[in-house]
Amino acid sequence: MTREPGPSTSSNPGPSTSGTSRPSTSRRKTQPPRRVTVPRSPPPSPARHPSPRRPRAPVRRRYRPGTRALMEIRQYQKSTELLIRKLPFSRLVREICLSFTRGYDYKWQSMALLALQEAAEAFLVRLFEDAYLCTIHAKRVTLFVQDIQLARRIRGISEGLG
Repeated sequence: MTREPGPSTSSNPGPSTSGTSRPSTSRRKTQPPRRVTVPRSPPPSPARHPSPRRPRAPVRRRYRPGTRALMEIRQYQKSTELLIRKLPFSRLVREICLSFTRGYDYKWQSMALLALQEAAEAFLVRLFEDAYLCTIHAKRVTLFVQDIQLARRIRGISEGLG
């Protein structure tokens, strides 16, 4: 003889299966969570919310010692423009001319000042080239005043001893 367990003596926690067939409420199918799309709000403006991080400055390129100097040398060797500004050079020429003419101020044409400036810069470039050769001969890399003086002395009066 088999006996069906009643509600009072039931050791089974689930619902009884006698009579009607209802869907079980104790067990549900697990479904993946629904995806809810919410429109994004624009990022807060920096004026309203100060950011804890400071904006980064662009990273400056660090060159090895001497590289920047070589780049400048190549740049100046390629260029043909004058390196001394025209107005200060013009004032210097007029001042020197004034000291030689006992106070009489001569007028200068712009092309004459330009020709004088070209010649002066060419003279200085050659002088520094010769002075640096003296520096290399002394087994140094730093140009000293004595190198410029030696270059002028070797050149003599005809080449601009002065």
